[in-house]
Amino acid sequence: MTSTHQRASGADVERGPGRWLALAVLVLAVLLVAVDATVLGLATPYISEDLKPSGTQLLWIGDVYSFVIAGLLVSMGSLGDRIGRKKLLLTGAVAFGAVSVLNAYATSPELMILARALLGVAGATLMPSTLALIRNIFHDPRERSLAVGIWGAMASAGAAVGPVVGGFLLEHFWWGSVFLINLPVMAVLVLVGIKLLPESKNPAPGPWDLVSVALSLIGMIAVVYAIKEAAAHGLRWDVVVAAVIGAAALTWFVRRQLTLPAPLLDMRLFRNRGFSGAVLADLLTVLGLSGLVFFLSQFLQLVQGRRPFEAGLAELPAAVGAVGAGLIAGMVARRFSVRVVVAGGLAAVGLALAALTGLSEHTGYPLLGASLLVVGIGAGFSFTVTADVILSSVPKEQAGAASAVSETAYELGAALGIALLGSIVTGVYRDFTAPAGTPPDVASASHESLGGAVESVTALPPHEADALLAAARTAFVDGLSLAATVGAAVLLATAVAAWFLLKGQKLEESPEDDAP
Repeated sequence: MTSTHQRASGADVERGPGRWLALAVLVLAVLLVAVDATVLGLATPYISEDLKPSGTQLLWIGDVYSFVIAGLLVSMGSLGDRIGRKKLLLTGAVAFGAVSVLNAYATSPELMILARALLGVAGATLMPSTLALIRNIFHDPRERSLAVGIWGAMASAGAAVGPVVGGFLLEHFWWGSVFLINLPVMAVLVLVGIKLLPESKNPAPGPWDLVSVALSLIGMIAVVYAIKEAAAHGLRWDVVVAAVIGAAALTWFVRRQLTLPAPLLDMRLFRNRGFSGAVLADLLTVLGLSGLVFFLSQFLQLVQGRRPFEAGLAELPAAVGAVGAGLIAGMVARRFSVRVVVAGGLAAVGLALAALTGLSEHTGYPLLGASLLVVGIGAGFSFTVTADVILSSVPKEQAGAASAVSETAYELGAALGIALLGSIVTGVYRDFTAPAGTPPDVASASHESLGGAVESVTALPPHEADALLAAARTAFVDGLSLAATVGAAVLLATAVAAWFLLKGQKLEESPEDDAP
């Protein structure tokens, strides 16, 4: 009787206005993850000052969340297909809120890295569940396109709200407060979600293969670690070992999925050219963007001297562009074509990044704001349409696994982008020459990070402090410009690849659209 009642209530949600209320709940989960991702960049200077992490520890604080989430997304997406996406989403939301408290009260760089890793475990349950539930709640393709657009737009809005709210909190409270804002959002999500969200799962899922879970986690983390360390410090024996272990684990994972009767991830999905092209476009786009975005807040605060709240407002155009583009992306892709919208969006982002290669300490805001607006519009079109392509390419029973592949590409791209482009910025920055006569301890702290330089110069006479800061800021901007150049090249190459891979790809039409 319970299952009959659940099916009935689920059908009511899917047919009536309840599906839009359910979407509003799912949007809260997206907001939770998006806000958390952006406030960290804004809080980084304060975390540097308080916890005094090394440059490498600072990068780990920035990207260990993405490493763990990338390693677990496929497993969690598949788990949601098996035990129920609503159950996994609400459990993950409670865990996300609890671990946010640990982040807020971290007392050392090591504890902060651990807390970010645990947040990644909780975060891995949220994003695949939200997209999979959208796939199962919205059966009409046009409605689903709009729902995916709203989902993406709110992720962008969260990315905008994060810096603004975070900037306000940082000016009035300590840096840990930026993590505590997760708690009220999580509370509303859980309390309302219990009532409004329908449960959905794969009716014949098969067992959850723990060997595959372990192989996926080990493989992803080892490969990303190897890339990050090789970019930062060159090829060492531990980097080579990690790369070999990661490649072996992922190869074993793929071979195992092809032989299991109920695989964690159905590798046959990748035979669909549209699915593979959309996943690749997402991965490379985020790779090209994320390293730059991670350091942009530091540029606005530590180089241009903006207050945190002002820095948050300065990043707003990107989110405004993404929200607007996301809401109309499905309609535009049906009017023209999937490949025109995706490739055009990526090319626009690439050109906007190219405009930032001439960045300097005195770059005016009009250029920066206009570039961020174009980045937002291009990314909004691209990400929304690729998410729609990925969801419509699979049966709804596999929605969790397919959503997880999409999110894995996103998170893996973020981790690789911060690792590779972040290492470029850090590498160029560390090579700057401190002015003659700078005390060794101050020079050492200054070479670790720009935040370290800003803090350490307080012990120097004003003219020496100004000279050291000028050299440090110039080196940081040089690194940022080089990262923007690499990011622009990656985005423009991805636009060309998307043009060919998405040839002939169309978004699913509503049944009435096909009627004579």
